[in-house]
Amino acid sequence: MRLLFLFSSLFLCFLTTAQKVQYQSLIINEALTNNANAVVRLDEMKINLLATNKMSYSVKQVVTVLNKDGNNFAFSRVSYDKESKIKSLDVYVYDRLGKEIDHIKKKDFKDVSAADGISLYTDNRMLYNRYTPTSYPYTISFNYDIETSDTGFFPPWYFLSNYKVSVEQSYYEINYANAELKPEIKEFNLEDISVSKKDEAGQIVYQSANILAIKSESLGPSFRDVVPRLKVRLKKFNLKGEEAVVEDWKGMGSWMNASLLKDRDLLNPATIEIAKKLVIGVDDDLEKAKIIYKYVQDNTRYISVQIGIGGWKPISAIDVDRVKYGDCKGLSNYTYALLKAVGVKAYYTIIHAGNRKVDFEEDFAALQGNHAILAIPYNEQYYWIDCTSQVHPFGFVGDFTDDRKALVVKPEGGEIVRTVAYVNEDNYQFTKAKYELAIDGSISGKISISTKGIQYDDRFGLERKTKDDVIKHYKSYWDNINNLKINTYSFENDRDDVVFSEKIDINAANYGSISGSRILFAVNSFNSNGFVPNRYRNRKLPFEIQRGFLDEDEFTVQLPEGYLIEAIPEEKLVDTDFGSYKVSFESITDSNSILYKRRLFIKKGMYAKEKYAEYRDFRKETAKMDNAQIVLVKK
Repeated sequence: MRLLFLFSSLFLCFLTTAQKVQYQSLIINEALTNNANAVVRLDEMKINLLATNKMSYSVKQVVTVLNKDGNNFAFSRVSYDKESKIKSLDVYVYDRLGKEIDHIKKKDFKDVSAADGISLYTDNRMLYNRYTPTSYPYTISFNYDIETSDTGFFPPWYFLSNYKVSVEQSYYEINYANAELKPEIKEFNLEDISVSKKDEAGQIVYQSANILAIKSESLGPSFRDVVPRLKVRLKKFNLKGEEAVVEDWKGMGSWMNASLLKDRDLLNPATIEIAKKLVIGVDDDLEKAKIIYKYVQDNTRYISVQIGIGGWKPISAIDVDRVKYGDCKGLSNYTYALLKAVGVKAYYTIIHAGNRKVDFEEDFAALQGNHAILAIPYNEQYYWIDCTSQVHPFGFVGDFTDDRKALVVKPEGGEIVRTVAYVNEDNYQFTKAKYELAIDGSISGKISISTKGIQYDDRFGLERKTKDDVIKHYKSYWDNINNLKINTYSFENDRDDVVFSEKIDINAANYGSISGSRILFAVNSFNSNGFVPNRYRNRKLPFEIQRGFLDEDEFTVQLPEGYLIEAIPEEKLVDTDFGSYKVSFESITDSNSILYKRRLFIKKGMYAKEKYAEYRDFRKETAKMDNAQIVLVKK
């Protein structure tokens, strides 16, 4: 018995010691700490799929936080709703030697609404806890179990969760009850990591280890485009009680029509009459659509309500018409109903919205997207309208939904279509200025700026700003001009041609530098672009110019009486794969003035990492020339 007791004690001691060793930060492979703020010791998800409306999954994440920049991993959170229940949840915290220093139980988590800051009401909730460390490094183990009836949004898998995070062990397991439930999996960017895969009856497993951290790089592609990940879908699934069988995008559109959009476009007879009166005497469908769009902009506002299937099914057009508000789905459906009432064809469209372009994958029909807009077919092209915007011109969607593949829902089924693209010369700015340089170095003059495309999108909001905010904008935009004073300004917003025009009257003291009998000044006062991308000794990622643009400038500078040009830059022309730059300086002796012309063109594209240094040199050259100075000397 004494021997048995001794053996048991030694075995328990061994287990305790092993546990401490497991969470020690001292034993982490040094390669995993390079460029890392945190090391994921274990990232594990096990999914059990029992039926189209019954799924559970358990998650275990063990992360060693190396410094304060890795503290985001101390923020433990898990979401739930009416269909998803949290069965267990706890957090353990260990010091650098693997000793347990804290245990946070489910009851210690805060229970809050998972509001997005936009929704008026949502039934999504979240349990969260933020651990405050006293020293580094420390290890946090986050464990939870979920049961849900929702299988439409199947848990995806990221082998790396963020930049500057490495992974020691990654494990993703799917168990399914029968062959009908076997999910489809699409793999992304797995070629650069070592992955083992098991695919046998009833189970799919992916494992990987020792995945090194990557750093974010200037102009790098979206994280999701470079990180190793898996996307998973079920052909037969359940979404908030709605059953679906979807083979492809055509089938997805058919299901949405039948389950999510059916009868949502009904309107009261009185509202139909209002819509028809608005377009009396108008025969052209596009002109009718513009009138209806303006009516929606003037009579509704955007407020999101996300309850149950309401996250995907729009509120009925009758209800939007009654309350005069709705979310993107409700307002798009309402506008669709009004267009239908006046005989204009339109299609409800699901899209990934945001400044970063995200495409729907044409070969993988999975529930996705975060926004709804409308597509209006006219003369063999689509006009796109965002019905949540009360300010955008008809047919202009800006950088929120431009140039990306979206799901257009038609009566015959879904179709993947790319939205309108604003690229290169479409994003145009013309700046014209006439200003005087005085003998004391001050300047005064008038500037006009005209913008189109995404440059229009960046600037047309000025007309809705207060005077103080407008002045702040110009002082920030022309931060190269000290002592700037905005005397007057005016705006013109051409919503038909989608052109925004600005006229500004300014003056500024001490713009030119006086040195004895000389005055030095940079002639490009009003569109100097000093952007130079960061330098990398060993760049890892390709770089992307998402849209491109064209700037053209023409400035006339009246020189002070009694001064001559002593030094003036030479004309410059630079032509590269990424764009071009041209600048000229012309001395006009009759009027003692200088005519400055500049053209900067940046071209959309995805470029190899080996070309990055060349692009950086190009932008260094353009920044240098934009700051080039003229030297005047007293006669």
